[in-house]
Amino acid sequence: MSDWAQIRAGTALYEDEAALVLNKPAGLAVMGERHDTDLVRLAEEAGEKLYPAHRIDKVTSGALLLAKDLRLHGDLTRQFNRRTVDKVYLAITATTGLPGRGTIELPLSVGRKNRVRVAANRAAIAYDPADSRWSVPADQQFEEIRTYPSVSTFLTVAGDEGHTLLAVSPVSGRRHQIRVHLAWIGHPIEGDPLFDKSATGRTLLHSWRLGFDAAWAAGRRIEVEAPPGPDFWAALPAGEVPLPGWDAIHGN
Repeated sequence: MSDWAQIRAGTALYEDEAALVLNKPAGLAVMGERHDTDLVRLAEEAGEKLYPAHRIDKVTSGALLLAKDLRLHGDLTRQFNRRTVDKVYLAITATTGLPGRGTIELPLSVGRKNRVRVAANRAAIAYDPADSRWSVPADQQFEEIRTYPSVSTFLTVAGDEGHTLLAVSPVSGRRHQIRVHLAWIGHPIEGDPLFDKSATGRTLLHSWRLGFDAAWAAGRRIEVEAPPGPDFWAALPAGEVPLPGWDAIHGN
């Protein structure tokens, strides 16, 4: 899909005078010189200037927040930096055995070829079944390189004999965080080329929900939900399943 008018008309979830939220298709980059085509470039070539408030990976689909006014872009990006934005992703793994809820608290670092990895040896990752938490003891973390504290929480939504559907909230927002966290605890996202070089289908990670404050509208809280497409649900033998409400995800 390379026609901006078609993309905009087919994926817009929310729009006002200052912000636009799109349900980005998988396989289309947000922006960046490494890609032949990206959303920001397509929009600009069509005469519309947009400013991403955050990034989601090219292989990831779902809710993407863009500022329409550069003066408001800074406030939106600061909300992501301050972690006041509610973010929930859906992920499908080709594994089973995850608890109903869990916390992955694994520091990240950048390794060879600029690849994001956990800042410790895999054998150092410990799982505590008492609170369903994966972590690395402080004395086992790498000290010779820069590390980034990173936390993801998840709710198991559904599963079958070969797959698990998770609602994942990245408490911190590091590059590739959800993809690396799940892979390093033994539950990689299905179709993720970072961890499966033979992957041919789409990566089953979807930016599902976003909640942010609209400073231009007296701070009104805006919550947007991006429905996953059929290409996401195709991995599950039962197809699309009912999804939990906001309160259930946050344990209320």
